[in-house]
Amino acid sequence: MDRLDTLRHSASHILAQAVKRLYPGVKLGIGPAIEDGFYYDFYYPEGFTPEDLKRIEKEMRRIVKENYPFERIETSREEARRILREAGEDFKLELLEEIPEGETISFYRDGDFIDLCRGPHVKSTGEVKAFKLLSVAGAYWRGDENRPMLQRIYGTAFENEEELKEYLRRLEEAKRRDHRRLGRELELFDFYDEIGPGLVIWHPKGAMVRSILEDFLKKEHLRRGYQLVVIPHIMKADIWKISGHYDYYRENMFMFEIEGKEYGIKPMNCPGHIMVYKSKIRSYRDLPIRLFELGTVYRYERAGVLHGLLRVRGFTQDDAHIFCRADQLEEEIGGVVDFVRDVLKVFGFEDVEMEISTRPDEYIGSEENWERATDALKKALEVRGIDYRINPGEGAFYGPKIDVKLKDAIGRSWQCATIQCDFSLPERFQLEYIDKDGRPHRPIMIHRVVLGSIERFIGTLIEHYAGAFPFWLAPEQVRVLPVSDRFLDYAREVARRIEERENWRVSVDDGSETLPKKIRTAEKQKVPYMLVVGEKEQAEGKVSVRARGKRDEGVMSLEEFVGLVKERENL
Repeated sequence: MDRLDTLRHSASHILAQAVKRLYPGVKLGIGPAIEDGFYYDFYYPEGFTPEDLKRIEKEMRRIVKENYPFERIETSREEARRILREAGEDFKLELLEEIPEGETISFYRDGDFIDLCRGPHVKSTGEVKAFKLLSVAGAYWRGDENRPMLQRIYGTAFENEEELKEYLRRLEEAKRRDHRRLGRELELFDFYDEIGPGLVIWHPKGAMVRSILEDFLKKEHLRRGYQLVVIPHIMKADIWKISGHYDYYRENMFMFEIEGKEYGIKPMNCPGHIMVYKSKIRSYRDLPIRLFELGTVYRYERAGVLHGLLRVRGFTQDDAHIFCRADQLEEEIGGVVDFVRDVLKVFGFEDVEMEISTRPDEYIGSEENWERATDALKKALEVRGIDYRINPGEGAFYGPKIDVKLKDAIGRSWQCATIQCDFSLPERFQLEYIDKDGRPHRPIMIHRVVLGSIERFIGTLIEHYAGAFPFWLAPEQVRVLPVSDRFLDYAREVARRIEERENWRVSVDDGSETLPKKIRTAEKQKVPYMLVVGEKEQAEGKVSVRARGKRDEGVMSLEEFVGLVKERENL
């Protein structure tokens, strides 16, 4: 644990100490340091309010001022049980019983507070000065929805006030960019109780962004030698048993029965693509075969982890499966890596990180094939001079993978592309091709997505752009604003001419509001260009141009406006 993690873990103890002072009946859960901060879980059925957080933070500052030393106390298992029973800490008792025999059992004491903990901590509470409580949320004990609901208080801590202030500034900026709020304000998408949690309803503007994105993806795949396929949303349980999903992934699947047969809604597209491959005899000359689909899948995500577009139950992947020979494997993986980097640059994501996730505890296939697959992923990155880090045990159950993470406009990391190398499913489905020797051989299968979940990627884009999509992706590119109803016909004529000439997405604000109100509305809805038309513009056959976030750019002809946009937007 590094110094900052130690500081944050110590802050979580101070948080627990403050809560126990103010709410003596509260029971303690766990309080780890996490990325960017810390949390502590409490059993408190009444629940904490924002006002409670203010009280707790004030008490934490009192504890910091009192500057208690953190004292490590090592005990026997029986003594630890006695301490926790007397304190009524049922959750801590459960954690104690999970500590392996022979491992040292320790508590940490600071002032009037003692907690079961491995440590380490800073020397005293007085070292934890730059901190802030952020929020409270519900969290099931041990992540199990059948266990008690706890109250999780989140906070953050830094070495100094300057770092804390900068982090809080970034948090405020992240709130401003929150895709859930912007999604509603910009009329892109929403969720409805009547439909169900984690199921997105796309409104016309959001559906337009999605359609533009999907058309772009189809075009990019076709020019790289992929073939389009479409598979059903439901399949018999038999195919999920062959693939291994039935045994390894069933708790995340929606299963049901039709005419006495068990079916599953697809959580993955791979079995359907495999059936396309198996539809006829394949020759070594046919490989590689690249099958692509914008495939909608459904996964049972627990309600507590659903989060806007970033974690949903129904989503669409830009999913493809490549069937290749062993001598083609590294080149095909490298081609996908290049594809991913090329596409991400289109959206302004130059800074990407690569992780290789290795064999998990539960897996299918042989260790030898897992090693071959992992080596192929490493080589494809190394030959391109791409740095990567290893993520031990986080591979899919059927193969290791490269995970690609991008950095957005405010430096946050987002998961997008995944490239998985798989020797196991070709074996399970008995896939073959006829090689030069006239004998059947087993192909290797690459599972890959470029953007990943379309829903998640759009959520990422909304936050990256703060809702202000680039011109080519904006659902509404130009809005014509007549000064009054007298110029409505001319406004419609301007819109028609632009649409016919450039096929841009143009609208006319035909409302009765004043011009300043129309401009504010267009700005709020983040329309890239506004064309104001009044008496002068109509008389001269011109338009007065305003760009999003800028002042009036002057009066010009439609030809000049189109030229300006094409030059500025690199069209």
